[in-house]
Amino acid sequence: MAELTEHLGQTMTILLIAVALGMDAFSLCVGIGMKGIRLLHVAKISVAIAAFHVVMPLVGLFMGQYVSTLLGDVAVMIGGGLLVILGAHMIYSSLRGEDVPSFNTGSLFGLLAFALSVSVDSLSVGVSLGMFATDLILTVLLFGAMGGLLSVVGLLVGRRVGQMIGEYGETFGGAVLLLFGILFLI
Repeated sequence: MAELTEHLGQTMTILLIAVALGMDAFSLCVGIGMKGIRLLHVAKISVAIAAFHVVMPLVGLFMGQYVSTLLGDVAVMIGGGLLVILGAHMIYSSLRGEDVPSFNTGSLFGLLAFALSVSVDSLSVGVSLGMFATDLILTVLLFGAMGGLLSVVGLLVGRRVGQMIGEYGETFGGAVLLLFGILFLI
């Protein structure tokens, strides 16, 4: 009975961490969704985020404590920097009009850059979970499922809000990404 209670407690802890990591993806996906996004792109972005939410903690779990201390801050800085650049570009392109190409999550580079920037915090969490005896398969599957699910919800919410605020959706979405990028850098 004590073993079952311990396993249930560990599973609930991992689930809460997965939801917290997924909420980060949710909030950033709202910004992307506001610029207007097709359902196919919602699926692509969500799958990429789910995959990164599986791969990044795995990488973190297999890294040592020394490497985690070294890369933890660097990974967050890189993710924050990417979000600042992507958000600023979205704002710039929306204010300039049709002449400037907008940030494109439909391109492979744009998709991977966004999924990476959303998932870098999973690397640090994976490193810290690597210090504990945790069910590796359950952990990464919950992280991936929550990251993917909450990104779908965020993209759809952003899409709906973007339709309501019209042409300012991309500017507002860029501002959301820029703000989160700055918060990561602080």
